[in-house]
Amino acid sequence: MSDESREHVIPGSEEEIDTPDVAGYDFDGEFDFFEMLSSYETTGFQATHLYEAIELARKMREADAKIYLTFTSNIVSSGLREVLAYLAREDLVDVMITTSGSITEDVIKTEKPFKMGEWNVDEFEMRKRGINRLGNIFVPSDRYVWLEQYLNDFFPDFFAEEKIRTPTAFARELGETLDDENSILSNAAKNDIPIFCPALTDAEVGNFLYYYRQGYDSDVGIEIVDDYDTLIEEGLLADKTGLIVLGGGVPKHHAIMTNLFRGGADYAVYVSTGMEGDGSLSGAPPNEAVSWGKIKQDSKNHVQVEAEATLVVPLLVAGAFAEV
Repeated sequence: MSDESREHVIPGSEEEIDTPDVAGYDFDGEFDFFEMLSSYETTGFQATHLYEAIELARKMREADAKIYLTFTSNIVSSGLREVLAYLAREDLVDVMITTSGSITEDVIKTEKPFKMGEWNVDEFEMRKRGINRLGNIFVPSDRYVWLEQYLNDFFPDFFAEEKIRTPTAFARELGETLDDENSILSNAAKNDIPIFCPALTDAEVGNFLYYYRQGYDSDVGIEIVDDYDTLIEEGLLADKTGLIVLGGGVPKHHAIMTNLFRGGADYAVYVSTGMEGDGSLSGAPPNEAVSWGKIKQDSKNHVQVEAEATLVVPLLVAGAFAEV
């Protein structure tokens, strides 16, 4: 082999890289869960991003930042409902922003559980059986029959003194009617954690509001701008803000958009499988929000964990919030 060809194959290097060695957790000896999480710092790939997310969430807490937790309804469809209920029950977050499906499903689960199912099924046969599929989770339609009756009992009292209400009032007063330690709404109501839901009509709650207006009281309605004012003011009054964003969509954008008014959020942790390449907000990484002024400019104040939430959110909560 010629010297020239050897240099192409084995170019060599003289520079020493001044960073930690790549190394994973050593399972020899007694297992230590938190040591394993610490080892993610040098594991590489998304494990290292998860370590950075845990560290940023800890910094939010140490700085007494106002913590915004945003999540889409599939989070509540899954067993992550119990994880988020823990955060509300222990008063570990200050603001929640979510979708109408989250409220719908949290209420249903106080009375009737969702069931484990399969990904590959005969969808037409499922429809005939009255079973709805969310990935490998099954939701029988009787859950929504029950929900309609529950809301029809709730609506008259909710609209009794004021015909036009806000989504935060809806979530709070609905949560006050629930008796379930694993309910996000119930625990948030007890700890006065506001739940913002800008698209309250985009699920069965909206369907049943429509039926109620048509059948009982055409004057009732939901007003969203008052909540938007409140959400902006929440940020303006905070010394520091931190975002924990699970998924994308309207909840994510409401958190970053309202932080624009204060010059951007101080910390941001994203957990997402969204693709950046299509230009959608759901796939946009946190550094894109820096370009808009929605997250403050600091290379160490934001991270995105590119992973499916059910895999990593329990680890994030254990590392940054659970008492040890």
